[in-house]
Amino acid sequence: MIELIFVACLQSSPSHCEQNAVQYAEPISAMACAMGAQPELAKWSETHPGWTIAQWKCQSVREREIHI
Repeated sequence: MIELIFVACLQSSPSHCEQNAVQYAEPISAMACAMGAQPELAKWSETHPGWTIAQWKCQSVREREIHI
């Protein structure tokens, strides 16, 4: 399973950042995740004023579980 991982930082305090993840309801490919990332991040930004997306990537859920 692929998920969209992104880091968002407060505009008022750019050193305060948080990692977030969007897990898709249906299995998608890494390419589909990458192509759909911008609209998904735009939706998140609309509901989280005051935050800026600093970076993002698509990765396997298993890969994230290994790093934790």
